[in-house]
Amino acid sequence: MPSIGWVLLFFLAVLPALATSGAHGDSKPAFRCHPDQAATLLQLKKSFSLLRYPNSLESWQDGTDCYFWEGVGCSNSSGHVTSLKLSGLYSPGLDPAIFNLTSLQRLDLSMNSFGQYSLPASGFERLSLLTHLNLSNSGLFGQIPIGIGRLASLISLDLSTYYDTIPEDYLYGQFDYVYNSLWLEKPNFQILVANLDNLRELYLDGVSMSNSREDWCDALAKSLPSLQVLSLGSCQLDGPICLSLSTVHSLTVINLQDNFYGSSTPFPEFFMDFLNLSVLNLAQTNLQGWFPRRTFQSKTLRVLDVSWNQYLSGHVPNFSNASSLETMMLEWTNLSFVKPDPFSNFKCLKALSLDAHFVSMEPQSSLGIPRSLQDLKLSQMNSNSDLGPTLSWIGDLENLLSLELSGHGWVFSQTSLSSVDNLKSLRSLSVSGCNFTRPVLFGNLVGLKSLEISYCSFNGPIPSALKKRSNIG
Repeated sequence: MPSIGWVLLFFLAVLPALATSGAHGDSKPAFRCHPDQAATLLQLKKSFSLLRYPNSLESWQDGTDCYFWEGVGCSNSSGHVTSLKLSGLYSPGLDPAIFNLTSLQRLDLSMNSFGQYSLPASGFERLSLLTHLNLSNSGLFGQIPIGIGRLASLISLDLSTYYDTIPEDYLYGQFDYVYNSLWLEKPNFQILVANLDNLRELYLDGVSMSNSREDWCDALAKSLPSLQVLSLGSCQLDGPICLSLSTVHSLTVINLQDNFYGSSTPFPEFFMDFLNLSVLNLAQTNLQGWFPRRTFQSKTLRVLDVSWNQYLSGHVPNFSNASSLETMMLEWTNLSFVKPDPFSNFKCLKALSLDAHFVSMEPQSSLGIPRSLQDLKLSQMNSNSDLGPTLSWIGDLENLLSLELSGHGWVFSQTSLSSVDNLKSLRSLSVSGCNFTRPVLFGNLVGLKSLEISYCSFNGPIPSALKKRSNIG
């Protein structure tokens, strides 16, 4: 009891001091975010203009704790900024103030607009703790600086710019290279990846690698043996794809679309042995010759795209586990099926693109296309083909959301039109290069949001009920 009395007396003695300290206006709250880091962020904020409202920068207010600012992540122990994610902003170039945030581990400035200004030639090397760097679709321009190649802790690097990889003039044999806003010359690709031993994900879509077009895969196999995601679409690479890439068997995603225009490229058969492969995209890569009559060994393959390789012949391959496949793109190829029921095991197939020659003139019940299909594209290079009977099976695809029919002179009969009109769930319909022998109906497509009919001839007018549909954009 005496001890309790002494504690009570001590509390009564210090109580006035505690009350006084809380009343002074010059007292400052304890912030979790380091003040120097907050000052740097506020300096960075001044370099940006808002492209959309609301925006994360609205929470960046002087005198508040940057620990709670949107897009900012801080260390609980040190108060230093460890992650920064901003989007929807405009700035005339990347402000060098960002390189003062040397504690950054994750930096994501994707989906901003830096006004076609060049990446800073120096500064990235200061961000030595970075594990994830994403500058994709940011409007940056010019040579990729060597400093990025010195970030030895990088696990994921994304400098990509996405393009529509199939130009409108493709049908007429006129090819135009996409505009590459970033490029690798000095340093080239080999120098960039030489020290990135920890890299697991590499996205350089749209980056010009013309100076490395012939030895890119040797450099990749040598420097990035544990790479899991490789995406080099529209990089102006040249082929063939060298055998050394077969040593990078850890790859799960391979995207090399829209490359290899300068030389014919045989299908890289060793990709079929990658056990963990989930995505293989070789669309528009000038593949020629025969597709190997083998089985994909991966049991987790979800996406196979070899479309727009019109000189690729042979049979569609087998799969160790066809039920895992969700997307298969085979349009504009000379591939064909061996089995009469090619889709019977594709229980999860959601997206499918085919040439018209895949679809026989016989009743289509043998195709076994699963009703889970949501996206279907049918293309045709030959003219004056009556596809009326072959499209009757489309009406059974009750979950179809998107349908695209394109070709040269397809003739749509009443049978084919009525089958399309049965698709109550359809949201998008695109028809081009076709002849309609009956008036266009599509009146039952109550869920349709997008309708495109181009380069088609009609027998009769478009129904007024369809033209008045306000929900179609």
